[in-house]
Amino acid sequence: MKHNFGAGPCILPQEVFKQAADAVIDFNGLSILEVSHRHKDFVAVMDEAMDLVKKALNVPAGYSVAYLQGGATLGFTIVALNMMRETMKAGYINTGTWASGAIKEAKKVGVDVNVFASSEDKKFSYIPKGYTIPSDADYIHFTSNNTIYGTQFHDFPKTDLPLVCDMSSDIFSKEINVADFDLIYAGAQKNLGPAGATLYIVKDEILGKSTSPFMPTYLDLKQQVEKESMLNTPPVFSVYVAMLNLRNLLANGGVKAMEQRNNAKAALLYSEIDANPLFKGPVAVEDRSKMNITFLLENEAHQEAFDKMWKEAGIVGLPGHRSTGGYRASMYNALPLESVQVLVDVMKEFTRKNG
Repeated sequence: MKHNFGAGPCILPQEVFKQAADAVIDFNGLSILEVSHRHKDFVAVMDEAMDLVKKALNVPAGYSVAYLQGGATLGFTIVALNMMRETMKAGYINTGTWASGAIKEAKKVGVDVNVFASSEDKKFSYIPKGYTIPSDADYIHFTSNNTIYGTQFHDFPKTDLPLVCDMSSDIFSKEINVADFDLIYAGAQKNLGPAGATLYIVKDEILGKSTSPFMPTYLDLKQQVEKESMLNTPPVFSVYVAMLNLRNLLANGGVKAMEQRNNAKAALLYSEIDANPLFKGPVAVEDRSKMNITFLLENEAHQEAFDKMWKEAGIVGLPGHRSTGGYRASMYNALPLESVQVLVDVMKEFTRKNG
Protein backbone atom coordinates (compact mmCIF):
# COMPACT_ATOMS: atom_id res chain seq x y z
CA MET A 1 0.00 0.00 0.00
CA LYS A 2 1.21 3.47 -0.86
CA HIS A 3 0.70 6.43 1.48
CA ASN A 4 0.34 9.51 -0.73
CA PHE A 5 1.41 12.76 0.95
CA GLY A 6 1.84 14.56 -2.39
CA ALA A 7 0.86 18.21 -2.58
CA GLY A 8 -1.27 17.78 -5.68
CA PRO A 9 -2.89 16.49 -7.76
CA CYS A 10 -4.42 15.05 -4.65
CA ILE A 11 -5.31 11.68 -3.26
CA LEU A 12 -8.98 10.79 -3.75
CA PRO A 13 -11.10 8.04 -2.15
CA GLN A 14 -10.55 4.61 -3.66
CA GLU A 15 -14.28 4.26 -4.34
CA VAL A 16 -14.15 7.43 -6.42
CA PHE A 17 -11.20 6.12 -8.43
CA LYS A 18 -13.10 2.91 -9.14
CA GLN A 19 -16.30 4.69 -10.19
CA ALA A 20 -14.34 7.07 -12.41
CA ALA A 21 -12.43 4.18 -13.97
CA ASP A 22 -15.69 2.41 -14.79
CA ALA A 23 -17.04 5.55 -16.47
CA VAL A 24 -13.93 5.81 -18.63
CA ILE A 25 -15.04 2.52 -20.16
CA ASP A 26 -18.81 2.98 -19.99
CA PHE A 27 -20.54 6.13 -18.81
CA ASN A 28 -23.78 5.90 -20.80
CA GLY A 29 -22.77 3.46 -23.49
CA LEU A 30 -19.95 5.81 -24.33
CA SER A 31 -16.84 6.66 -22.36
CA ILE A 32 -17.06 9.77 -20.18
CA LEU A 33 -14.01 10.90 -22.16
CA GLU A 34 -15.96 10.97 -25.43
CA VAL A 35 -19.48 11.94 -24.42
CA SER A 36 -20.73 15.29 -25.68
CA HIS A 37 -20.85 18.00 -23.06
CA ARG A 38 -24.24 18.95 -24.55
CA HIS A 39 -25.67 15.47 -24.00
CA LYS A 40 -28.42 15.42 -21.40
CA ASP A 41 -26.49 12.86 -19.35
CA PHE A 42 -23.51 15.15 -18.92
CA VAL A 43 -25.69 18.23 -18.42
CA ALA A 44 -27.16 16.29 -15.48
CA VAL A 45 -23.60 15.69 -14.19
CA MET A 46 -22.79 19.40 -14.35
CA ASP A 47 -26.04 20.32 -12.63
CA GLU A 48 -25.40 17.82 -9.83
CA ALA A 49 -21.77 18.86 -9.45
CA MET A 50 -22.86 22.46 -8.91
CA ASP A 51 -25.71 21.49 -6.60
CA LEU A 52 -23.47 19.29 -4.44
CA VAL A 53 -21.10 22.22 -3.85
CA LYS A 54 -24.03 24.20 -2.53
CA LYS A 55 -25.11 21.34 -0.27
CA ALA A 56 -21.62 20.60 1.03
CA LEU A 57 -20.84 24.21 1.92
CA ASN A 58 -24.37 25.38 2.76
CA VAL A 59 -24.13 28.02 0.05
CA PRO A 60 -26.93 30.54 0.65
CA ALA A 61 -29.36 31.86 -1.93
CA GLY A 62 -27.94 34.61 -4.11
CA TYR A 63 -24.75 32.74 -5.02
CA SER A 64 -23.86 30.83 -8.17
CA VAL A 65 -21.39 28.00 -8.76
CA ALA A 66 -19.27 27.59 -11.88
CA TYR A 67 -16.68 25.09 -13.07
CA LEU A 68 -14.12 26.73 -15.35
CA GLN A 69 -10.57 25.94 -16.48
CA GLY A 70 -7.15 27.52 -16.08
CA GLY A 71 -6.60 26.74 -12.41
CA ALA A 72 -6.39 29.34 -9.68
CA THR A 73 -3.56 30.91 -11.70
CA LEU A 74 -6.05 32.08 -14.32
CA GLY A 75 -8.34 32.85 -11.40
CA PHE A 76 -5.91 35.55 -10.29
CA THR A 77 -6.77 37.47 -13.45
CA ILE A 78 -10.46 36.56 -13.43
CA VAL A 79 -10.77 37.93 -9.90
CA ALA A 80 -9.05 41.20 -10.72
CA LEU A 81 -11.09 41.82 -13.86
CA ASN A 82 -14.46 40.94 -12.36
CA MET A 83 -13.96 42.73 -9.02
CA MET A 84 -12.54 45.95 -10.50
CA ARG A 85 -14.71 49.00 -9.76
CA GLU A 86 -14.34 52.79 -9.90
CA THR A 87 -11.29 53.10 -7.67
CA MET A 88 -9.37 50.31 -9.47
CA LYS A 89 -7.75 49.61 -6.11
CA ALA A 90 -7.56 46.38 -4.14
CA GLY A 91 -6.09 45.22 -0.87
CA TYR A 92 -4.09 41.98 -0.82
CA ILE A 93 -2.53 39.94 1.98
CA ASN A 94 0.73 38.31 0.89
CA THR A 95 1.32 35.00 2.65
CA GLY A 96 3.30 33.05 0.09
CA THR A 97 3.98 32.06 -3.48
CA TRP A 98 0.37 31.87 -4.64
CA ALA A 99 -0.69 35.08 -2.92
CA SER A 100 2.32 36.75 -4.56
CA GLY A 101 1.14 35.41 -7.90
CA ALA A 102 -2.32 36.85 -7.39
CA ILE A 103 -0.80 40.25 -6.61
CA LYS A 104 1.37 40.14 -9.72
CA GLU A 105 -1.51 39.26 -12.04
CA ALA A 106 -3.84 41.89 -10.58
CA LYS A 107 -1.24 44.56 -11.26
CA LYS A 108 -0.90 43.38 -14.86
CA VAL A 109 -4.54 44.18 -15.62
CA GLY A 110 -4.39 47.64 -14.07
CA VAL A 111 -5.37 47.14 -10.44
CA ASP A 112 -3.61 49.44 -7.98
CA VAL A 113 -2.65 46.80 -5.42
CA ASN A 114 -2.12 47.71 -1.79
CA VAL A 115 -0.30 44.86 -0.02
CA PHE A 116 -1.47 45.90 3.42
CA ALA A 117 -0.19 42.82 5.23
CA SER A 118 2.64 40.41 4.46
CA SER A 119 4.71 37.68 6.08
CA GLU A 120 7.47 37.87 3.49
CA ASP A 121 9.82 39.39 6.09
CA LYS A 122 10.09 35.98 7.79
CA LYS A 123 9.96 33.79 4.69
CA PHE A 124 6.17 33.40 4.93
CA SER A 125 6.43 31.45 8.16
CA TYR A 126 3.39 33.07 9.80
CA ILE A 127 0.01 34.64 9.05
CA PRO A 128 -0.01 38.46 9.47
CA LYS A 129 -2.08 39.88 12.31
CA GLY A 130 -2.92 43.31 13.64
CA TYR A 131 -3.16 44.84 10.19
CA THR A 132 -5.43 47.67 9.07
CA ILE A 133 -7.62 46.87 6.09
CA PRO A 134 -7.73 49.78 3.62
CA SER A 135 -11.10 51.52 3.29
CA ASP A 136 -10.69 52.70 -0.31
CA ALA A 137 -10.34 49.32 -2.04
CA ASP A 138 -12.75 47.68 -4.48
CA TYR A 139 -12.10 44.32 -2.80
CA ILE A 140 -9.85 42.46 -0.36
CA HIS A 141 -8.04 39.28 -1.41
CA PHE A 142 -6.26 36.57 0.57
CA THR A 143 -5.15 32.95 0.17
CA SER A 144 -6.59 30.75 2.90
CA ASN A 145 -3.92 28.03 2.95
CA ASN A 146 -0.33 28.12 1.81
CA THR A 147 0.73 24.80 0.37
CA ILE A 148 4.43 25.57 0.05
CA TYR A 149 5.21 27.10 3.43
CA GLY A 150 2.60 25.30 5.51
CA THR A 151 0.59 28.15 7.02
CA GLN A 152 -3.18 28.64 7.11
CA PHE A 153 -5.71 31.29 8.09
CA HIS A 154 -7.67 29.93 11.04
CA ASP A 155 -9.55 33.22 11.36
CA PHE A 156 -10.54 35.05 8.20
CA PRO A 157 -10.19 38.82 7.69
CA LYS A 158 -13.19 40.84 8.84
CA THR A 159 -14.28 43.62 6.51
CA ASP A 160 -17.35 45.31 5.04
CA LEU A 161 -15.60 45.44 1.68
CA PRO A 162 -16.08 42.66 -0.86
CA LEU A 163 -13.97 39.71 0.26
CA VAL A 164 -12.28 37.31 -2.17
CA CYS A 165 -10.41 34.14 -1.27
CA ASP A 166 -8.31 31.60 -3.10
CA MET A 167 -9.24 28.39 -1.24
CA SER A 168 -7.52 25.99 -3.62
CA SER A 169 -5.83 23.84 -1.00
CA ASP A 170 -8.30 23.75 1.88
CA ILE A 171 -11.79 24.07 0.44
CA PHE A 172 -14.12 21.30 1.73
CA SER A 173 -11.62 20.55 4.53
CA LYS A 174 -13.47 22.60 7.14
CA GLU A 175 -16.72 24.44 7.58
CA ILE A 176 -16.88 28.02 6.30
CA ASN A 177 -19.55 30.70 6.11
CA VAL A 178 -19.86 31.35 2.39
CA ALA A 179 -21.96 34.44 3.10
CA ASP A 180 -18.82 36.18 4.39
CA PHE A 181 -17.38 36.14 0.87
CA ASP A 182 -18.22 37.75 -2.43
CA LEU A 183 -16.07 35.37 -4.44
CA ILE A 184 -14.35 32.07 -3.61
CA TYR A 185 -12.23 30.24 -6.15
CA ALA A 186 -10.26 27.01 -5.98
CA GLY A 187 -8.36 24.68 -8.24
CA ALA A 188 -9.98 21.25 -8.07
CA GLN A 189 -6.81 19.24 -7.60
CA LYS A 190 -6.52 19.32 -3.81
CA ASN A 191 -9.79 18.28 -2.17
CA LEU A 192 -12.31 18.35 -5.01
CA GLY A 193 -11.12 16.20 -7.89
CA PRO A 194 -8.51 15.75 -10.60
CA ALA A 195 -6.66 18.66 -12.15
CA GLY A 196 -8.53 20.42 -14.93
CA ALA A 197 -11.45 22.20 -13.30
CA THR A 198 -11.50 25.36 -11.22
CA LEU A 199 -14.40 26.03 -8.88
CA TYR A 200 -15.97 29.49 -8.49
CA ILE A 201 -18.59 30.41 -5.90
CA VAL A 202 -19.72 33.94 -6.64
CA LYS A 203 -22.25 36.31 -5.13
CA ASP A 204 -24.73 37.10 -7.89
CA GLU A 205 -24.93 40.80 -7.09
CA ILE A 206 -21.29 41.39 -8.03
CA LEU A 207 -21.67 39.98 -11.53
CA GLY A 208 -21.55 42.32 -14.52
CA LYS A 209 -20.35 45.34 -12.55
CA SER A 210 -16.71 45.45 -13.57
CA THR A 211 -15.31 48.77 -14.80
CA SER A 212 -12.42 47.08 -16.59
CA PRO A 213 -12.15 48.19 -20.25
CA PHE A 214 -10.63 44.77 -20.95
CA MET A 215 -12.90 41.77 -20.40
CA PRO A 216 -12.41 38.70 -22.61
CA THR A 217 -15.59 36.67 -22.87
CA TYR A 218 -14.16 33.59 -21.18
CA LEU A 219 -12.98 35.60 -18.17
CA ASP A 220 -16.38 37.26 -17.59
CA LEU A 221 -17.99 35.44 -14.68
CA LYS A 222 -21.40 36.88 -15.53
CA GLN A 223 -21.34 35.17 -18.91
CA GLN A 224 -19.98 31.95 -17.44
CA VAL A 225 -22.76 31.81 -14.85
CA GLU A 226 -25.43 32.64 -17.42
CA LYS A 227 -24.14 29.83 -19.65
CA GLU A 228 -24.06 27.43 -16.65
CA SER A 229 -20.34 26.69 -17.13
CA MET A 230 -20.99 25.70 -20.75
CA LEU A 231 -19.72 28.80 -22.54
CA ASN A 232 -17.23 26.45 -24.16
CA THR A 233 -16.44 22.77 -23.67
CA PRO A 234 -15.95 22.30 -19.93
CA PRO A 235 -13.38 19.92 -18.37
CA VAL A 236 -15.82 17.01 -18.60
CA PHE A 237 -13.84 14.33 -16.79
CA SER A 238 -12.68 16.61 -13.99
CA VAL A 239 -16.24 17.79 -13.35
CA TYR A 240 -17.53 14.22 -13.39
CA VAL A 241 -14.97 13.05 -10.82
CA ALA A 242 -15.65 16.14 -8.70
CA MET A 243 -19.31 15.14 -8.66
CA LEU A 244 -18.38 11.61 -7.55
CA ASN A 245 -16.08 12.95 -4.85
CA LEU A 246 -18.72 15.34 -3.52
CA ARG A 247 -21.22 12.48 -3.37
CA ASN A 248 -18.66 10.54 -1.36
CA LEU A 249 -18.01 13.49 0.95
CA LEU A 250 -21.69 13.98 1.74
CA ALA A 251 -22.24 10.24 2.22
CA ASN A 252 -19.48 10.19 4.83
CA GLY A 253 -20.70 12.93 7.12
CA GLY A 254 -20.05 15.99 4.98
CA VAL A 255 -17.62 18.80 5.65
CA LYS A 256 -18.24 18.83 9.41
CA ALA A 257 -17.15 15.20 9.80
CA MET A 258 -14.26 15.76 7.41
CA GLU A 259 -13.03 18.68 9.52
CA GLN A 260 -12.95 16.44 12.58
CA ARG A 261 -10.93 13.82 10.73
CA ASN A 262 -8.54 16.45 9.39
CA ASN A 263 -8.04 17.89 12.87
CA ALA A 264 -7.18 14.44 14.20
CA LYS A 265 -4.65 13.80 11.42
CA ALA A 266 -2.95 17.15 11.94
CA ALA A 267 -2.83 16.73 15.72
CA LEU A 268 -1.20 13.33 15.38
CA LEU A 269 1.64 14.52 13.14
CA TYR A 270 2.26 17.86 14.85
CA SER A 271 2.46 16.09 18.21
CA GLU A 272 5.24 13.90 16.88
CA ILE A 273 7.11 16.82 15.30
CA ASP A 274 7.01 18.72 18.60
CA ALA A 275 7.98 15.74 20.75
CA ASN A 276 10.67 14.28 18.54
CA PRO A 277 14.15 15.79 19.12
CA LEU A 278 15.30 15.05 15.56
CA PHE A 279 12.58 17.12 13.87
CA LYS A 280 11.25 20.66 14.02
CA GLY A 281 8.47 22.74 12.50
CA PRO A 282 9.49 25.94 10.66
CA VAL A 283 6.26 27.96 10.94
CA ALA A 284 4.46 29.76 13.76
CA VAL A 285 2.58 27.22 15.87
CA GLU A 286 -0.66 29.19 15.88
CA ASP A 287 -0.65 29.43 12.07
CA ARG A 288 0.19 25.85 11.20
CA SER A 289 -1.66 24.40 8.24
CA LYS A 290 -3.79 21.32 8.72
CA MET A 291 -3.50 20.48 5.04
CA ASN A 292 0.22 20.91 4.35
CA ILE A 293 2.44 20.13 7.31
CA THR A 294 6.03 21.24 6.80
CA PHE A 295 8.92 20.04 8.94
CA LEU A 296 12.71 19.85 8.95
CA LEU A 297 15.41 17.60 10.27
CA GLU A 298 17.43 19.14 13.08
CA ASN A 299 20.52 17.65 11.46
CA GLU A 300 20.53 17.53 7.64
CA ALA A 301 23.20 14.83 7.77
CA HIS A 302 20.35 12.46 8.66
CA GLN A 303 18.47 13.10 5.42
CA GLU A 304 19.66 10.08 3.46
CA ALA A 305 18.85 7.67 6.28
CA PHE A 306 15.42 9.20 6.94
CA ASP A 307 14.54 9.25 3.24
CA LYS A 308 15.38 5.58 2.98
CA MET A 309 13.11 4.69 5.89
CA TRP A 310 10.00 6.52 4.75
CA LYS A 311 10.34 5.26 1.20
CA GLU A 312 10.63 1.68 2.44
CA ALA A 313 7.41 2.24 4.41
CA GLY A 314 5.52 2.97 1.17
CA ILE A 315 5.33 6.73 1.70
CA VAL A 316 5.40 8.94 -1.40
CA GLY A 317 5.29 12.68 -2.00
CA LEU A 318 7.01 13.72 1.24
CA PRO A 319 9.83 16.04 0.07
CA GLY A 320 9.21 19.75 0.59
CA HIS A 321 8.77 22.19 -2.26
CA ARG A 322 11.94 22.82 -4.25
CA SER A 323 11.99 26.42 -3.00
CA THR A 324 11.99 25.47 0.70
CA GLY A 325 13.50 22.02 1.07
CA GLY A 326 12.75 19.89 4.11
CA TYR A 327 9.57 17.84 4.18
CA ARG A 328 5.91 18.49 3.49
CA ALA A 329 3.15 16.07 4.44
CA SER A 330 0.09 17.11 2.46
CA MET A 331 -2.90 15.60 4.21
CA TYR A 332 -5.90 16.26 2.04
CA ASN A 333 -9.35 14.92 2.81
CA ALA A 334 -8.92 11.43 1.36
CA LEU A 335 -5.67 10.64 3.17
CA PRO A 336 -6.57 8.17 5.95
CA LEU A 337 -5.43 8.54 9.53
CA GLU A 338 -3.66 5.21 9.12
CA SER A 339 -1.26 6.76 6.60
CA VAL A 340 -0.38 9.52 9.05
CA GLN A 341 0.27 6.89 11.70
CA VAL A 342 2.68 5.13 9.32
CA LEU A 343 4.67 8.36 8.95
CA VAL A 344 4.66 8.96 12.70
CA ASP A 345 5.86 5.40 13.32
CA VAL A 346 8.70 5.92 10.82
CA MET A 347 9.75 9.11 12.62
CA LYS A 348 9.71 7.34 15.99
CA GLU A 349 11.73 4.41 14.68
CA PHE A 350 14.19 6.73 12.98
CA THR A 351 14.77 8.54 16.26
CA ARG A 352 15.15 5.27 18.16
CA LYS A 353 17.95 4.31 15.78
CA ASN A 354 19.60 7.70 15.43
CA GLY A 355 18.64 9.77 18.44
